[in-house]
Amino acid sequence: MDRIGIAGAGAWGTALALVLARAGRRVALWAYEREVAAAINTGHENPLYLPGIALDPAIRATTELAEIGRAELLLLVTPAQHLRGIAAALRPHLAQGTPVLIGAKGIEQHTGALLSEAAAASLSGAPLAVLSGPSFALEVARGLPTAVTIAARDQALGSRLVQTIGSARLRPYLTDDLVGVQIGGAIKNVIAIACGIVAGRRLGHNTRAALITRGLAEMARLGLAMGARAETFMGLSGLGDLTLTCNDTQSRNFSLGIALGEGRRLKDVLAERRSVAEGVTTAISVVGLAGRLGVEMPISAAVHAVLHEGAAIDATIEALLARPFKSEGLAGVSV
Repeated sequence: MDRIGIAGAGAWGTALALVLARAGRRVALWAYEREVAAAINTGHENPLYLPGIALDPAIRATTELAEIGRAELLLLVTPAQHLRGIAAALRPHLAQGTPVLIGAKGIEQHTGALLSEAAAASLSGAPLAVLSGPSFALEVARGLPTAVTIAARDQALGSRLVQTIGSARLRPYLTDDLVGVQIGGAIKNVIAIACGIVAGRRLGHNTRAALITRGLAEMARLGLAMGARAETFMGLSGLGDLTLTCNDTQSRNFSLGIALGEGRRLKDVLAERRSVAEGVTTAISVVGLAGRLGVEMPISAAVHAVLHEGAAIDATIEALLARPFKSEGLAGVSV
């Protein structure tokens, strides 16, 4: 697949455009903001979302969805809550059978739908796959070695995608577990906010390690209840992405949690940012799904309470620490 269209010119969409251009693909990148498209086309940079990175002059930016709809492969790298609408707007411009690779991470707030389900509803019949894993956009753009997961139920499509985007510096690993890969990519953002909060409260590395480990258990429990496979959560899109996102301020969710832990208000932190911290809305979706499926997710529920119910951070932490002692359980163990 040589002609690539990318919907979303944030940091990750721009980094993927650069990777594909380096591989010799012809890339058209759709930006919502006209100033972003202009900066890419004239200055060959994206100072708003990926500052300091020189872009290949061959990357063509546009604000017209029709221009990326003529591609042989479409990447959806928009904020999760806008993906369904943008996919619907793209539908008239896509040729029948054009593969769609979802690079966004999250769960729809109002429906609880996975992004593959949201895309399928808007792009009826389009072959779908998901790209996820531990991948800070800036490091990918700089050409630092990165491994990711591509999930596709159609193994032939998955193999084509690996050959299209894969390189020595971006190594895709293939799976058919679309549910597990998406659950991992969504919930790690919620756990990262929790880890940021304990970092901001200076509760130490032991606490963060505990949150990561028990967060992994929550991720696996919900995923298994939705039909995912346990081993997926021990891979790149589960443990790999969780570990990365919970340990570095390049993570928007981790850095947001730090700000909250230091005493700042959520609305003030969000007001000064252009990029989306997906964990804020994903927490709502996760708690809703967990309630409907009868899955216990105390860390995710605590994050939701702090973000959306006005819960005090210190009291919320104390409530978690006062929970009854239990046997340890990870993927595949219901405790």
